[in-house]
Amino acid sequence: MFWFNPPQPVRIALFAAACCVIALLSLSPTETLPQGLTFWDKAEHALAYLGLTLLGAWAFPRRMGRLAIGLFLGGVGVEILQSTMGLGRQGDAWDAVANSTGIAVGLAVAVALRRLQRRGVG
Repeated sequence: MFWFNPPQPVRIALFAAACCVIALLSLSPTETLPQGLTFWDKAEHALAYLGLTLLGAWAFPRRMGRLAIGLFLGGVGVEILQSTMGLGRQGDAWDAVANSTGIAVGLAVAVALRRLQRRGVG
């Protein structure tokens, strides 16, 4: 799907690493998170899950439906964990909506890139 195309195990490792980073940032106590690089919270969620979706589509090009379901469940699961873990985090249904929006946009971009590639563009 992309011009840089390492072997699938490398793509899977990059996707897994990105998932771990997002999970760590999502579940860490708020005082341990990096400060100074703030953006609108919902946009941060959408961009993070858009990036995960694109990496996941690159790692698993034939499994985008399963990828979307897994990322959706993970995004909702993170919000549930935030609301129950008591480390200064609060789960938010709107964050789950933002995560899902990022997944949907990421899937649309991945499908569009796949179609362009099949047509020989890029």
